[in-house]
Amino acid sequence: MPHCNVADSVRIFAMVSIKRGATPTPSSPTDSDSAQTGGKTFPEYTIDELARVAGTTVRNIRSYQDRGLIDPPERRGRVGIYTQAHLGRLRLIHHLLARGYTLANIMELLKAIVEGHDLRSILGLETAISSPWNSEAPRHYSYLALARLFGRAISRTALAKAISLGLLEPDGFGYLARSPRALAAGAEMAKAGFPLEDVLDIIEQARGHFQAVSDRIVGMVVRELDRFGEGKLPPPSEVPRIVDVLWRIRPLALVALETEMMRALEISANKYLGDRVAAILEHLHEEGGSAGD
Repeated sequence: MPHCNVADSVRIFAMVSIKRGATPTPSSPTDSDSAQTGGKTFPEYTIDELARVAGTTVRNIRSYQDRGLIDPPERRGRVGIYTQAHLGRLRLIHHLLARGYTLANIMELLKAIVEGHDLRSILGLETAISSPWNSEAPRHYSYLALARLFGRAISRTALAKAISLGLLEPDGFGYLARSPRALAAGAEMAKAGFPLEDVLDIIEQARGHFQAVSDRIVGMVVRELDRFGEGKLPPPSEVPRIVDVLWRIRPLALVALETEMMRALEISANKYLGDRVAAILEHLHEEGGSAGD
């Protein structure tokens, strides 16, 4: 039987687009496993053959059929005959299941495709929403590696705090850092003499503020989506634009947050350190004058 990858499956389904409950058009068989139309041969399958080619089970195929995810086969006597359209739909279902979709999600996707949506646009929307914003690769650290990184032994209190904040996760005989850069930044502050517990307290306090700002930013996108009805997909013509907006907002949001953070640090530095620096400079000037007398 010919091989059919996921991309082929998507194209097959997009071309055929058999609506739920429709019966495939009968074709005249030329041999036991194929039919000819206009000089082209299209493979046909019994349910056992379809299960084998699709890499699934007969039970799964019947379950998908009962749920309306795939159409019933053409009946030829007592035998059900399945086509490339069924194979394409099965491969598409398996691809979406592997991406974490439930059968209920897949049913909604298939319904949206029948209503005129492009599958790639829908998956692009899902990717833009759910893909990680942080592209860092996690890194494993032993306790000794953490001690070397921070230049000192880490107290149990600080370790427990870092785990509760999600900065570290127990991983076998060591720990997994989802953001090695954040861990390295904390280590540099600890090496500069700041108590690690204080640094962790600042992160914990900042979390609530950053979450509130992030909720407001994402809320703008939600309002944009809700213009088309709560819980409903945008019209097919609008999906590419919204996907573009979602990807654009990522770097723009980070720039805005970084700019505001730098502004706030500058204000705080001038507010709390400006007078002290001026006093130090004045004291040094006085000492220099006394030495000259």
